[in-house]
Amino acid sequence: MFALPLDDHAQLRPLEPWQAQEFLDHIERARPTVDPWIPWATRSTDLESATAVLQRYADDQARDAGRIYGIWLDGVLVGGVMFRLFDAAVGVCEIGCWLEAAGEGRGLVHRASRVLIDWAFRERGMSRVEWRTTPANERSREAARRLGMSLDGVLRQTYPYRGVRQDSEVWSVLAGEWLGQEAPAAG
Repeated sequence: MFALPLDDHAQLRPLEPWQAQEFLDHIERARPTVDPWIPWATRSTDLESATAVLQRYADDQARDAGRIYGIWLDGVLVGGVMFRLFDAAVGVCEIGCWLEAAGEGRGLVHRASRVLIDWAFRERGMSRVEWRTTPANERSREAARRLGMSLDGVLRQTYPYRGVRQDSEVWSVLAGEWLGQEAPAAG
């Protein structure tokens, strides 16, 4: 297994089904800050449901369609980042994040997200990395902004969550922007 240092106390590592109990314990601590925004956090209420979330990402990774990574601070899982969607054939992926209060204010999500974006562009040749959030999630919107993403627009009432149709902001960064290259001419 690999571990990438994010700072002197934090690491980015794969998050796998065998870690479901640790993941569930973390989600219980994170619930006040992530439950309003992340449907799978709402559904992760016992070991079986937490395992199912991690297994879905393991299956996605096996199909090259998504991945999930945890952020550990001083050996404790405090958050993570993921490729929620990953379409190598089209060259577009979507990243997302979550963090419990114990990890806030350290720039961990920013550094972890940069690792994923950089890998998507440099190693996988993606053309576009997206970040989707509800307009009400100001912390997520600020994270996208700090990563240098541009707001492409708002998709109105795109999905139901807790009985309410939610809007979805679409943020993105393009390979040329991230890698400091000029965009190719339209042709």
